[in-house]
Amino acid sequence: MGRTDYLDKLNDKQKEAAMYTEGPLLILAGAGSGKTSTMTCRIAYLIREMDVHPYNILAVTFTNKAAKEMRDRVQKLIGEGVNMWILTFHSACLRILRRHAELLDYGRDFAVYDPTDQKTVVKNICKELNIDTKKFTPSYFLSIISHCKEQRISAREYNSIYGTDFKEQMVGQVYDRYEKTLKKNNAMDFDDLLLKTVELFEENEEVLLRYQDRFQYIMVDEYQDTNMIQYTFLRLLADARDRDGNVRRNICVVGDDDQCIYQWRGADIRNILEFEKDFPGAKTVKLEQNYRSTANILAAAHSVISHNRGRKAKKLWTDAEDGNKIIYYNADDEKDEARFIASEINRIAGPDVLTGSPGGEDYRQFAILYRTNAQSRTFEEALSTRGIPYRVLGGLRYYDRKEIKDMMCYMRLVQNRADDLALVRIINEPKRGVGGKTLEKLRTLAQVREVSLFDVLLDDDVIASFSSKVSENLKALAGLIESYGIERDNMKISDLYDGLLVNSGYMKALEEQHTVEAESRLENLMEFKSVIVGYEKEDPNMNLAEFMERIALLADVDNHDTEENAVTLMTLHSAKGLEFPYVFMPGMEDGLFPGWRAFDREDGLEEERRLCYVGITRAKKRLWMTSARTRTLYGRTDYTRESVFLRELDSKLLDGDSVYEKKDRRTEGVFRDGVSERIPIKPFDQLKYAQAQTKRKAEAMAKAAGQSFAAGDKVSHAKFGEGTVLEVSGQVIRIEFKDQVRKLALGIAPLEKL
Repeated sequence: MGRTDYLDKLNDKQKEAAMYTEGPLLILAGAGSGKTSTMTCRIAYLIREMDVHPYNILAVTFTNKAAKEMRDRVQKLIGEGVNMWILTFHSACLRILRRHAELLDYGRDFAVYDPTDQKTVVKNICKELNIDTKKFTPSYFLSIISHCKEQRISAREYNSIYGTDFKEQMVGQVYDRYEKTLKKNNAMDFDDLLLKTVELFEENEEVLLRYQDRFQYIMVDEYQDTNMIQYTFLRLLADARDRDGNVRRNICVVGDDDQCIYQWRGADIRNILEFEKDFPGAKTVKLEQNYRSTANILAAAHSVISHNRGRKAKKLWTDAEDGNKIIYYNADDEKDEARFIASEINRIAGPDVLTGSPGGEDYRQFAILYRTNAQSRTFEEALSTRGIPYRVLGGLRYYDRKEIKDMMCYMRLVQNRADDLALVRIINEPKRGVGGKTLEKLRTLAQVREVSLFDVLLDDDVIASFSSKVSENLKALAGLIESYGIERDNMKISDLYDGLLVNSGYMKALEEQHTVEAESRLENLMEFKSVIVGYEKEDPNMNLAEFMERIALLADVDNHDTEENAVTLMTLHSAKGLEFPYVFMPGMEDGLFPGWRAFDREDGLEEERRLCYVGITRAKKRLWMTSARTRTLYGRTDYTRESVFLRELDSKLLDGDSVYEKKDRRTEGVFRDGVSERIPIKPFDQLKYAQAQTKRKAEAMAKAAGQSFAAGDKVSHAKFGEGTVLEVSGQVIRIEFKDQVRKLALGIAPLEKL
């Protein structure tokens, strides 16, 4: 390769950015505009043409994968064995702290605690402070502590600012002890790696000057995703002075404000929007030529993102052909939506029915990008039905998710008390204080007596041998399963599910975690209700055994290897940085995408719109957008309104169904038979509504359980209708309905006295 041949591969704007070396530089790199090539060529230019020593260059990224890719590309341009820091933020800070930890009163061999270690520390603290970890989980405390560290709020400052009520005082105590425990153990967490490095620089001028002198050229990838502490770290290094006393600020940041989709994780979009203000005299180079998508896809992306106010003006363009228009399909419901997408994939990639030859495209070239994990279920079912291989990236297949497997095990136990495997899985889900020794004792007794584990739980003498708390919890679990086992064929499956979810404590345990992960699990559990309701509509007489059999067969599809020729299913957040020839974006409805929360925050809709932009620009050749006129989500069926993003999209770029503008079904109204005829104009919190409905149903059942019944009473049953009480004996009630006499379990049967 000639001395500057590598620059010839760049377009004019890329070359301008690569060759601008002195002073602050902002490279606004649109999606698919070749930012990695520009950055690596800039590093090569600094070393090969400007004679900058690799030792004096720092390049920071967010992921190890991105750092490795950049290192590999740079080495191809300048040769192997270059002593240069191309690292993630955390790796760079760890290197610095290993050399200077003693200045912060840490040993250089300090430990770095991962999330599991952090939870263990907080659990121990909660135990010391007698905090109920069922009400206030370690994850709850750690999320607040992490946010405080990002904002540089110490435990002492937190207590002085927020310690006004019981909860805040409790958080302050845990935060304070957490910090003291880490210090005592000569340990830091991941947030500390950034925070302590900034403290090191601010408190030790000699150390700061040393690294300012070393890193004379700083490059930052994905700058739009930096938070406050990362910004401070970069600012301290960049505010260096040359030998003449002039501020050098040779910092080059690369990013795209239109792809800032992690504000919920601490990213501060102001860092990129105000770069020229923070670094006066900064040069801005816009990379607007796209090498990924067709012209129509780019035009669609721009027609949506241009509605954002908080962005820098730019517009992607391409030399590529216009390509196909964006296909829009307005489905009848979510099942029709999934069927349409599966059939489109099958049409393009499936075998030719006339010639028998394989399809023209590999399945791996297709991606279905959805807003929430709970949406994946209908696509998995539709693809499985057609024998189309798929893989769920960034998560498990719907039926493989922990919370779904847990609740299915509760239902399996109700159906079959001898299912030891199911009992072992849920005996401590949620936490009941059942440790390994307790479980081993139960197993040993079951083996000796040649009975099931559940039968051992029914032995009061055995249960009494454990601590009072464990004994009480195990009795409650056994009673729960036994009661629903008696009543299972007399209940709608959805009622049984609601009762198990609430009365087992599973829902409450997740609600009290107050974390993004817990909310995602709740979404999946509420969506499982949609599965149940769907089967009940198809077959109102389906019993629990038949339902579990169907789910077991459906869920028994093998997972696909990541290298397999398979359709990719993933969330829009996970798709950032990837690209696919064929992309489907389902669920384009207000309240789903954009999500309902977007309408409650001033900048919420703008971040959702950036997420839509990211999704659109993942497509290289073809893009489909779909919505459903009615959608059953979390067990509730609603009419929907097509997404505001669809209405913003230039109609000239759309093919297929038309997006309505004047027609709007959404007005305030009532609900009948589980389907809302009219719903509020403003999207509501569907998850919270579904959780509340589940609790109300369980509470109503509990209330009914407290009623007293006598022979001759007229009653109503959720499944069998109206009837007359014939006899009440202990916990069993015998009722004559229209065409049958049933024995039901008091306390579980959904009865209402008329």
